[in-house]
Amino acid sequence: MFFQLLHKDSGSLARAGVITTKKGRIETPIFMPVGTAGAVKALTGALLEELGAQIILGNTYHLFLRPGKEIIQAFGSLHRFMGWDKPILTDSGGFQVFSLKGNTKVSEAGVEFKSHIDGSTFFLSPEDVLDLQNTFDSDIQMVLDYFAGHPSTREEDRRALKITHLWAQRARERFLETNRDNFQFAVIQGGVYTDLREESLLVLSGMDFDGYAVGGLSVGERSEDFEKIITFLVPKMPENKPRYLMGSGTPEEILLAVEQGIDMFDCVMPTRNARNGCLFTSRGKLSIKNERFKCDKNPPEPGCTCYTCQHFSRAYLRHLYISREINASILNSIHNVHFYLDFMSKIRYAINHNKFNEFKNNFLMSYKKGV
Repeated sequence: MFFQLLHKDSGSLARAGVITTKKGRIETPIFMPVGTAGAVKALTGALLEELGAQIILGNTYHLFLRPGKEIIQAFGSLHRFMGWDKPILTDSGGFQVFSLKGNTKVSEAGVEFKSHIDGSTFFLSPEDVLDLQNTFDSDIQMVLDYFAGHPSTREEDRRALKITHLWAQRARERFLETNRDNFQFAVIQGGVYTDLREESLLVLSGMDFDGYAVGGLSVGERSEDFEKIITFLVPKMPENKPRYLMGSGTPEEILLAVEQGIDMFDCVMPTRNARNGCLFTSRGKLSIKNERFKCDKNPPEPGCTCYTCQHFSRAYLRHLYISREINASILNSIHNVHFYLDFMSKIRYAINHNKFNEFKNNFLMSYKKGV
């Protein structure tokens, strides 16, 4: 069984479960560190395992461009190429249609990209993306989807929805023809319009994917719209399939989504913030570059069990960051990824003991105090 729902919290829609792949089991709710180009920035695979990462995310578009399909194929899988023997989810490159807007041309056939590396043009169809993911042998494969962008009109979102559904059908057919004991997720789109989201869910549910993702959020929409879509859509998603919220990563967003029944998350926030000198703590974000930490002998978070907090002071981490030492990115990333994975572990514990609301309220009360 790919997904098993183990427990529902008695006071909310939060749920705990397990995803089983040929590369291992994943306890949910789970946070996936982002390794866009086959590496989580500033962290080795060994460090990720030590931190408790159960699955990481790669990006099909970026891996297609560099190192390229042929090189990964020569190694037999993305796992072997990057030395990571646990599950991998690969995004489709659909988000790059949005983020590289101006360098893409979308049609019903697929997407023509202009490479952000050398300006060369290439074309990817939904089938091409699935074939690439089969070459990577990624455990969970996202279909190519089309997100109209933000802000967008209802007409733009409806057009994007039509293309997303067409691509999903073609990708599903190709997947079922070529399946290598991996799993495929569809992406629900529809912008901030609840009726379009419901339509997308209905159409995609009929294709019987292995899991379903909510795409097109955390791209600049109002927090009220984010909450509206999550609270409306997530409880309607298939209960017996994993539910994945793509790209949303603040602790507040995670708690809101878990409360509605989301199982999977990814975001670059822990590692990107780390490289920019911002550390996550239970009392909010800590900007290590601030002058007030110049002589501070405390660890980033007193009581934290990560390697960084067990061995180094805020003063030292500030010194590394100000001095532009590579170790600043490494040590800050260790702490932030530990924070996120430990946060998810505590969420799972709270759900399994019917204490999710208590955990959420206590966490937010502390988190809003500030460091």
